[in-house]
Amino acid sequence: MNTPKRTSLYNAHVKHGGKIVEFAGYELPIQYETGIITEHNAVRNAAGLFDVSHMGEFMVEGSGAIETINNLITNDVALMTPGGVIYSLMCNEKGGVVDDLLVYKFTDTRFLLVVNAANIAKDYKWVEEHLLTNTTLRDISEEVGQIALQGPKSEEVLSKLLPVEQQPSKNYTFVETKILGVDCILSRTGYTGEDGFEIYCDPSKIEPIFEALLKAGEKDGVIPCGLGCRDTLRFEAGMPLYGHELSDTIPANEVGLGFCIKMSKPQFIGKDALESHPAKYIRRGVILTDKGIAREHALVFKEGREVGYVTTGTFSPTNNVAMAMVRVEKGLDSPVEIEVRNKRLKADFIKLPFIQKNNNK
Repeated sequence: MNTPKRTSLYNAHVKHGGKIVEFAGYELPIQYETGIITEHNAVRNAAGLFDVSHMGEFMVEGSGAIETINNLITNDVALMTPGGVIYSLMCNEKGGVVDDLLVYKFTDTRFLLVVNAANIAKDYKWVEEHLLTNTTLRDISEEVGQIALQGPKSEEVLSKLLPVEQQPSKNYTFVETKILGVDCILSRTGYTGEDGFEIYCDPSKIEPIFEALLKAGEKDGVIPCGLGCRDTLRFEAGMPLYGHELSDTIPANEVGLGFCIKMSKPQFIGKDALESHPAKYIRRGVILTDKGIAREHALVFKEGREVGYVTTGTFSPTNNVAMAMVRVEKGLDSPVEIEVRNKRLKADFIKLPFIQKNNNK
């Protein structure tokens, strides 16, 4: 059994009262003394600071980089400009999802791929096996620390360390800059549904930035946040999570992410499979009208017939009601029933995301 790793912010988490759990091979805070609901609401109303140093980072470089990445992902790197970030899926030959990821473009010959922590080894092997000519690949995950400042006051708080004009001005863009004298990549992607920034830098130099941001935002209600509220926030924002809404066996055209699947591209791994597989299922949101919480794997029924299952279900702190994302047959109307502890609870379909997103920069 492998010993869990610790990010360079482990001691800071302990100092701030973090409740440490193992996640994706790392010891990370699930929450702090304030609790998940308080942390969740801080991000919705002010800002919260997350350690996401467990995420994976790959550098793809060379004159063949664009061709290699475009063959690997469903989105289109050829449409990117330097300083841009795109979200994409990476498919296998059957159209299932190897992972979802972010692609950062520095130049036509230099890209950063940010992948899920639990998939680092699998993804690296997959990309390595599909490198085209004149392309190199490096796993720099251990050389990079990452923190995320998320919430409507993120820009205001960050501005106390870095002037606004030196920050990325639009969502899904990034800049290379210095924060407290440390070389950083600063991006603006907002996976919580709020405005937000990600700071990548040398892991040995990230703790002073983490502490400085907490101090800068203290009067505005900025607090450290853990994995627990990270999940409830992404859920409310309608963001899929690998291993729940996405997997190697769920076809990419059945997860409601058509915006990042460019079927007009000449080729990408999995395209042929998706073209020959008309979508039969869809990812949808539901709100429970009966009392109870529908958890992952709970079965969904329509007029007594099984039509799908819950991929993520929880209590929404912002909406103050139980909600769920479900994988169900296409074409269904409300209501449906979800089996919870041998009872079938009524639920109605509701449009995703569950909240109005505020990251409209």
